[in-house]
Amino acid sequence: MSSHERQRLQPRMDALDVTGPDRIGRLVDLILSEALHCAASDVHLEPGHATLEVRFRIDGVLQSVAVLTRELAPNLVARLKVLAELLTYRLDIPQEGRIANALGRPGVDMRVSTFPTIHGEKAVVRIFDPAGRTLELEQLGLPLELLQSVREVLRQRAGAFLLTGPSGSGKTTTIYACLRHLVSASAGGRHVVTIEDPVEQVLEGVTQSQARPGTEFDFARGLRSLLRQDPEVIMVGEVRDADTAEVAIQAALTGHLLLSTVHAGSACGVIGRLLDMGIEPYLLTSTLRGILNQRLVRRLCTACRQEEQTSARPGWEAVGCDRCAGTGYHGRLLLAELLVPADELRHAILVRSEVAALEEAAGAARATLWDEAARAVARGATTQLEVDRVLGPRKKPG
Repeated sequence: MSSHERQRLQPRMDALDVTGPDRIGRLVDLILSEALHCAASDVHLEPGHATLEVRFRIDGVLQSVAVLTRELAPNLVARLKVLAELLTYRLDIPQEGRIANALGRPGVDMRVSTFPTIHGEKAVVRIFDPAGRTLELEQLGLPLELLQSVREVLRQRAGAFLLTGPSGSGKTTTIYACLRHLVSASAGGRHVVTIEDPVEQVLEGVTQSQARPGTEFDFARGLRSLLRQDPEVIMVGEVRDADTAEVAIQAALTGHLLLSTVHAGSACGVIGRLLDMGIEPYLLTSTLRGILNQRLVRRLCTACRQEEQTSARPGWEAVGCDRCAGTGYHGRLLLAELLVPADELRHAILVRSEVAALEEAAGAARATLWDEAARAVARGATTQLEVDRVLGPRKKPG
């Protein structure tokens, strides 16, 4: 959403009846429906000293879509709190809630988070629309060799397959695609169970449950109970603490294929984090089957992209047109690298090496995120500027 799109949305908001009794409800509906139309992943309502700014996160980038009067902020946030069944009279504490089947659309869920600031409550709405997130493993856009390697990992009967990447890097979409592949490849012959927070998509042929952190049904306790349900494949939404890590690795060690996500900066960073959580090195070398590290970059709009004429390196640049709302980008592209531990890396794990040493032991022969990014830039799928924005400047060896 650029100024091109903002010029379209702002007048529609301004045109709503200023004094109408249902104006706030209609304004919230307009904001949320427009966010769905634009395939936004998040909506931000940010009160300032004199205005309320509305921003959408589209293709991973926050973009301003409208500026409203500051007086509207309390009522708009209150309306969201009503929809999410939050306490409207508590303005001094953060709150989280959920809007199921938002805007009357089955399957469209929204998570509402409010946070007190010096200018009043700020609200963020995260949108879960299954229509735009239901992909098969073959539709993720992985290179053929990497896709075949992932399939090989998923054919294992036991061990741990972990995914990593920052928030918004598409881990959930990838892990659901893996689950669909497992169900399809086994023709329903493998018992696949999950414990998630939240359940973002309902999968046929998979037994899904939702954990509630802070209660008696957290990830670790739920996972212990799931092990008594005769599972063959277990997906844990996230390994976020030592208790969950311990139970998950034990599950992978005792004849279950475990899929989960771990927040870390790199594939080897996952290993370092698990070691820091207290997982014994010999357990990691025995159970770890693969780590997929991924990022999402914006895809160049094919209707307006142009080859760069001034750069010393061949490449493409974003121009902007009506199709991409003037941004030069349309949709997103998955960049991924798969780390499958070999002997040298296993030895480095056993001696509790630092992450830098683990990276060196992983070897230079494997295709990295940077390699995939360079190929994407060369074929005109994205730009070097976009790669630098997502991956940051590349560190030189030594």
